[in-house]
Amino acid sequence: MGAFLWTLIIGLVVGAIAKLLMPGKDPGGCIITILLGIAGAFVAGYLGRVLGWYQPGQPAGFIASVIGAMLLLLIYRIIAGKRS
Repeated sequence: MGAFLWTLIIGLVVGAIAKLLMPGKDPGGCIITILLGIAGAFVAGYLGRVLGWYQPGQPAGFIASVIGAMLLLLIYRIIAGKRS
């Protein structure tokens, strides 16, 4: 439970940092960016466990979470850009 809560907190911060590192117009605004940050932290944690970087129950590192959020933000921009 502690790792889950920590991932949520890191994800909130990571979403804001990803937005700062990838400026531009996002179709969903700040809320979507924060949600993508949370998802990026979870994705980074999952991939880190699969690759053996993290132990089960251990949250992703801060830099890995930022990279995960930036990747999700990029994918979101590509998908949302094609819709409009």
